[in-house]
Amino acid sequence: MKQYSFATTTLGCKVNLFESGLIGHSLQNIDWQQVGHTDHADLYIINTCTVTREADRQARQTVRRLIRQNPQSLIVVTGCYAQISPEACADIPGVDLVLGNDRKLDLHDLLPDLMLGKLPPVLVGDVNEHVSLPESIIESCDGHTRAFVQVQQGCNQGCTYCIIHTARGPSRSIPITLIRRQIERLVLNGYREIVLCGVDIGSYGNGLDNDQQHYNLATLLREVCSISGDFRLRISSIDPSYLDTELIEVLAGEEKICSHFHLSLQSGNTLILKRMKRRYTAELMYERVAALAERIPNAVYGADIMTGFPTESEQAFEDSISMIERLNIAFPHVFSYSDRPGVPAARIPRQISHDIRKKRTRILIETGEKVRDKLFIGALKKQHRVSVLIEKPEKNHPHQSFGRSAEYLPVVVQGGNPVPGDLVYAQITGIEGARLIAHLAPDR
Repeated sequence: MKQYSFATTTLGCKVNLFESGLIGHSLQNIDWQQVGHTDHADLYIINTCTVTREADRQARQTVRRLIRQNPQSLIVVTGCYAQISPEACADIPGVDLVLGNDRKLDLHDLLPDLMLGKLPPVLVGDVNEHVSLPESIIESCDGHTRAFVQVQQGCNQGCTYCIIHTARGPSRSIPITLIRRQIERLVLNGYREIVLCGVDIGSYGNGLDNDQQHYNLATLLREVCSISGDFRLRISSIDPSYLDTELIEVLAGEEKICSHFHLSLQSGNTLILKRMKRRYTAELMYERVAALAERIPNAVYGADIMTGFPTESEQAFEDSISMIERLNIAFPHVFSYSDRPGVPAARIPRQISHDIRKKRTRILIETGEKVRDKLFIGALKKQHRVSVLIEKPEKNHPHQSFGRSAEYLPVVVQGGNPVPGDLVYAQITGIEGARLIAHLAPDR
């Protein structure tokens, strides 16, 4: 009897990565063999993103390329672009099934009918009524040295520039017992860093059963940090409005939690934040991040920052520059506002030109690089000893490896022969461009 094969291609966020792992795990449980995304397979699954118009374009391009390379294979398109634009996906010649976020984790049950040609070309339902949530656990995160664990799904916010709340539905939380089992299995299987992820992770607790309604992100972090094992915990992007006293105390008090925080800031200007329909003012943002910095003085920050939102004046843009400098955002993820139909911001009359958006994006990136360089100089002066998760060997440089510290600092470790996935200690000795240089040090 033939053993069928499948491959997954994942675009977009860490939640998509975890969900692709769940899809793969469920197919392996029914005796399908997983192969690499560049290998020949009987079935290709493209898990798409729709966060920007560029993400939509990349999704269509990826689907067409896989169909061109594998004309005889079954092609399933799922994820957020499939949920928002199912007709556009179905209109691509060669697509066999467009599967919405409401059913994406049910693919293993749908496969027999798909192979017999008994399914309609589009199965996309209402994510406000139902959405796929994890019910099983995965053994590994193939191709990654750190493991991603979804703890939450959806968003209740509805920012005026964003369509993801429509693609993912309202905020729902994964039960703590399942999250704990998942992390215990991954740690047992050798992962030394776990990344908790969600669409709006700070809203953890929404949608849990009545006996768990008092749970929040602080509760979850305490529970996860009580798991035995030598691993560290990283938190994906979080809205600063969730940084209340309880959460900050947990972030500061639990040794397993990495002192690196990626903040969803978007803008340093209160009027722009209001027009974006964010939950906070610039003043509240500064207040919450200052409280976090006071409790964790060595914390390193990244942030999502948007340029060119409609009506963004020169002063509003200057406020975002100031935000990066004042909050010491060393690793800003800067992106320009994306023109797209279907979001309220598209109806705002004063749209910013693409040339200005590109210019402002470049300036914010350069501002972040200056903050990063100062951070590197400080780390070198202090001769910091850091723990580094090894990601890959340095090409053409024996006994050198690249990894990230707990603070998410990029580090080239010299000496020894650590392999990807190892957690090692290293002494910072130099700076080389956008990376720190360090020598392998004793474990303790």
